[in-house]
Amino acid sequence: MDKIFIGLDFGSDSVRALLVDAHGNEIAEAVRNYPRWSRKMFCDAARYCFRQHPRDYLETMTEVIRAVLQGQDADRVAGIGVDTTGSTPCAVDDHGVPLAMHERFSSNPNAMFILWKDHTAMAEEQSINHTASRWKIDHRMYSGGNYSCEWFWSKLLYVLRNDQAVREAACSFVEHCDWISGVLTGNTRPEKIFRSRCAAGHKAMWHEMWGGLPDEDFLTAVDPLLAGWRDKLYRNTVTAGTRVGTLAPEWAAELGLRDDTAVGAGAIDCHVGAVGAGITPGEMVKVLGTSTCDILAAGDPHACIEGICGQVDGSVLPGLTGFEAGQAAFGDIYNWFKNFLEYAGQVDLSRLERDAAALPIGAVGVTALDWFNGRRTPFANSHLTGLIANLNLGTTPAMVYRALIESTVMGSKAIFDHFQHSGIAIKGITAVGGISVKSEFIMQMLADVFNMPIKVAKTSQSCALGAAMIGAAAAGEYADLNTASRLMNSGFRKIYTPQPENYEAYQKVYERRKALGAVWEKHICQDL
Repeated sequence: MDKIFIGLDFGSDSVRALLVDAHGNEIAEAVRNYPRWSRKMFCDAARYCFRQHPRDYLETMTEVIRAVLQGQDADRVAGIGVDTTGSTPCAVDDHGVPLAMHERFSSNPNAMFILWKDHTAMAEEQSINHTASRWKIDHRMYSGGNYSCEWFWSKLLYVLRNDQAVREAACSFVEHCDWISGVLTGNTRPEKIFRSRCAAGHKAMWHEMWGGLPDEDFLTAVDPLLAGWRDKLYRNTVTAGTRVGTLAPEWAAELGLRDDTAVGAGAIDCHVGAVGAGITPGEMVKVLGTSTCDILAAGDPHACIEGICGQVDGSVLPGLTGFEAGQAAFGDIYNWFKNFLEYAGQVDLSRLERDAAALPIGAVGVTALDWFNGRRTPFANSHLTGLIANLNLGTTPAMVYRALIESTVMGSKAIFDHFQHSGIAIKGITAVGGISVKSEFIMQMLADVFNMPIKVAKTSQSCALGAAMIGAAAAGEYADLNTASRLMNSGFRKIYTPQPENYEAYQKVYERRKALGAVWEKHICQDL
């Protein structure tokens, strides 16, 4: 009986299940939006506050797994893998139950999962960076030299500072990817739950050099409220593809699966998407969605790369150092502009893109900065804001939209150049995510700006496929995740070849964008 595998991909808005065979052939797919999140519950976008209720995850996970199993022989399912957004942590009790699942905290956003793009912890980010920059060991050295409000310790400290009731009830905090795999195996106790190397290394300053998480003296120097929290969390981590257990009997019964179904350790979605795309050493995988993540897997560079989102041994593939960078907003900017224009009525974004594509490169003069949700890379700064400049009475929506697209592509080029200048050679680029299959205009612009071919993965569900690869490795179908990625990836649907005549024209746009960004960051944003 041929084995099949389930990949669970928890995104910002929905969860997706993908059922695949051992060759990576996609058999069935199902997606469900988070019901409470869809109603904008527990969020305040004006304050950059984005929280998700754990029941959204459990309810939709159950629905999508049941959906992909319809008409299938469920006994063939041998493994399940998980990816989620990150850093998306939550306060839990001594059994690993999120506090929001208790009646007392059921409507308290601070007792819920704090989504990756939540920026309420800006003050906590500053506290961590201030202390780290003066400490004997800079615990940020493998995190790009700067710590973000989007990451684990900032969010944990925000909750401790701002909610006494949650602070007193919390026994630990868990990342979303760790909690889901723990739920499925019936192992959520904070002291026993398996913790993802990927999430710990990139988001929580975990590193073997200092024995795991940052030391107690450092944490209490950041804030006395952090006293004792290192011991409430974890020391050891596991890489994706590691078998963390089998399906708990109650979940096996709930989902109609065997209770010997293997469950793999969870990881962050963009890293798993790179695995699903068949990442190889020196290849950059660009995950293009509401934000972007740029993932590389390579040998140890023997140096710390400043200004990125971390370099972690085994965070993408075992035996290789995983590098992460990215933009805090990409597709979100296009969606913002659409919503902005729709004050006056319905907007056809595809028509707007066609009109923007028809404009000559650099001819309209409108320039934009893609920092609408701060800047993630290079050199994270969550306080920066977006900008649209050089408008006049003749400026059209298509001109502005083209400038916004150029801003996101130029932001990607800044990351590409930063890796190259830091000594990390990029041998090729693969793109995955919704934008890579929806917009030929954006993909061609990326190829032109990078002056390098860009391959688009054939699968439109690289994260879910990567999660299924984790399930296959956990089930022992393949010796390790490296092998599963090599043998189960889907190949490519299209290659965008750069047009040399466009490269020079875009270079002028890029230089204009850099000049504007330098002025905006130095003289304007610091005073806002």
